[in-house]
Amino acid sequence: MRRFLFSQTSCSLLRRQRRPKDIPHRWFISSTSFSTAEYEDGDAFQNSPSKVKIFDRHLKRTQRQRDRAAWLLRPNDSFVHAVAENLVDRLEDCKKTFPTALCLGGSLQAVRQMLRGRGAIQKFIMMDTSYDMLKLCKSSQRDSDNENIETSYVVGDEEFLAIKESSVDLVISCLGLHWTNDLPGAMIQCKLALKPDGLFLAAILGGETLKELRIACTVAQMEREGGISPRVSPLAQVRDAGNLLTRAGFALPGVDVDEYVVRYNSALDLIEHLRAMGETNALLQRTNILKRETALATAAIYDSMFAAEDGTIPATFQHM
Repeated sequence: MRRFLFSQTSCSLLRRQRRPKDIPHRWFISSTSFSTAEYEDGDAFQNSPSKVKIFDRHLKRTQRQRDRAAWLLRPNDSFVHAVAENLVDRLEDCKKTFPTALCLGGSLQAVRQMLRGRGAIQKFIMMDTSYDMLKLCKSSQRDSDNENIETSYVVGDEEFLAIKESSVDLVISCLGLHWTNDLPGAMIQCKLALKPDGLFLAAILGGETLKELRIACTVAQMEREGGISPRVSPLAQVRDAGNLLTRAGFALPGVDVDEYVVRYNSALDLIEHLRAMGETNALLQRTNILKRETALATAAIYDSMFAAEDGTIPATFQHM
């Protein structure tokens, strides 16, 4: 039986402040998106607006990652639910209500489950690049405690946000935006979609995430292959988070940093969990083949360097 044990540390960098002001509800329609880079030729959904290509967005949303995650999704994932709960809990710090909310990618289902009436949301738009993930969310809606919320399901891309300007009161993203090629551009689009005095809440994985796996992979590849190739995606550092919000034009930005240590029975259990979350490698410059001996060496090194006395191995997840 798999075990998921948590130890948490947190550090608040800035104190959040909100300006209470009620904004009347409005409907929204599709519109063009904004990016910090020039548009490329071709289909906007297939080719993201960003010229900087780090992640393979097509791979991320297809059957090998996001669609597969919909099939493997764990209904009671302790880590995902903890992050979603921590994120949605910020709505209780706000005196105003949010009649219309947009939820982007990542842990959609966990966010909806954690709402529990917070924010007085009346209309909830769930957007994801994966049709299968949205289908799963829709099929599980009857088991949700938020039956009074009008929910819409939209297949869309965070890098090409087809939402009219000033049309939603709240934009929330849980563990999704760190896979965008143009994170500043995606945040700017979220800012444009918000009504005046709207709220943007997001949780992305930080640079300390999976540091144990990074070390084990590096050592194993050096030993077995005589060189290294990227196996874990690059992630934003804490010092960059505040700058990203400021660059996007958000007023009163706040950044919190949390670290969770999840314990697994083996490195293989960790990989299975990453697949279930849709968090496996999607780098464009990745190598498609991982040699069996390198994979076994990685698991052995991980165990020898980080295993606890009870035989479990830790995996650090930093989110902000």
